[in-house]
Amino acid sequence: MNVMDTRLHHPAQWSILWNAFRKRSLERIDNVQLPLRVFDGARRLAITRRGPYRERPPSTLDGTKEPTMRSKRVAPGIALLACLALAACGTSEADGGQRTYTWDMTVTVSNASTWYHAAEQFADKLAEDSNGRIQVRLFPNEQLSAGDPAAGVEQLMSGTKDLSYNSTIIYAGIDPRFGAINAPFRYTDYAEAEAAIEGGALDAYRQLSAEFGVELLGFGESGFRQITNNVRPIQSPEDLAGIKIRIPGIGLFTDVFRGMDANPTTMNFAEVFTSLQQGTIEGQENPMDVISSAGLAEVQEYMTVWNFVYDPLILGMNKELFDSLDPADQQIVRDAAAEANRKQIRENRSLEDSQIKEQSKLMNVTVLDRDQLAEFQRAMRPVYRDYESVWGSELTAAVDPKD
Repeated sequence: MNVMDTRLHHPAQWSILWNAFRKRSLERIDNVQLPLRVFDGARRLAITRRGPYRERPPSTLDGTKEPTMRSKRVAPGIALLACLALAACGTSEADGGQRTYTWDMTVTVSNASTWYHAAEQFADKLAEDSNGRIQVRLFPNEQLSAGDPAAGVEQLMSGTKDLSYNSTIIYAGIDPRFGAINAPFRYTDYAEAEAAIEGGALDAYRQLSAEFGVELLGFGESGFRQITNNVRPIQSPEDLAGIKIRIPGIGLFTDVFRGMDANPTTMNFAEVFTSLQQGTIEGQENPMDVISSAGLAEVQEYMTVWNFVYDPLILGMNKELFDSLDPADQQIVRDAAAEANRKQIRENRSLEDSQIKEQSKLMNVTVLDRDQLAEFQRAMRPVYRDYESVWGSELTAAVDPKD
């Protein structure tokens, strides 16, 4: 038996299969041996049924997962559900008996972004190099998690979703160690950030991502983050006082902006445009590609270019799914990811200067000079003292600028 794709798309199929599962799940099914992908498909169906997040089984010291009593009880029933799914949906097999796949991938922002353009190339390259066996369905604006990027990352970790482009900042909302590379003013330019990534940061983040069930397929790049608002031009830390500014859900950013007497609030990016329009918030901070592709100039008056945080993107794949692929398909995925990341970074950087010029026609833009930047750097120094113990010495060393 060769299982390819066990997703169900019709409500009637769910009803039939779930009722059968409930009826038969308590019956013992002994001596049944099915391919690993059958159980993987069943796991996906069960996760989808339960919701976007599940607790992972505890791990033994050697890193293997210890089955829980619950998993031992329901495994036979889940295997039955997988078999029922196969009967309802059928299986497909490419010429030569190779497996075929259909995977879901999300990006946080719109289909006008460099993120989405790279995801399109990734999908096209996978289809081309696999002779059509691997297909990827793309969803912008975190459509699979109702616009919530943190929930989207949890879906990726649990296996409900297969692939995503997400900022390390979103991962940091789940574990603050992911935010080490996003420390304010850690890098002065792209060359310094690249040297750190190639000098150890990428390997460190690959290991960290694996702890959470994510195979890191390389970094894309959201770029350096800028700040916009409707109150006043921001030229010094004092100018942030009292401004209601939207930030992503990461404690590091909360502490940074509170330290400068701003009034930070967290919300999903999908809500930002409307909240700015209605005055619920007065400002936000994001890289230029996001500011431009989201049309935020329509609802913002001032922008400050200060490059205060470098923001890489994790092209992530559910690790259990990646590990289930044969070596040839794993290499197809790695090659397509590397090409997509290179395209995304190249496009993001080539557009940045033109986007700043474009936004200068739509907003009052301030570019901070060296002395003004130094004032912000001094104001944010306490954050480093507070967070180095959170990030840990090894991860901090991995992301530090290289001489």
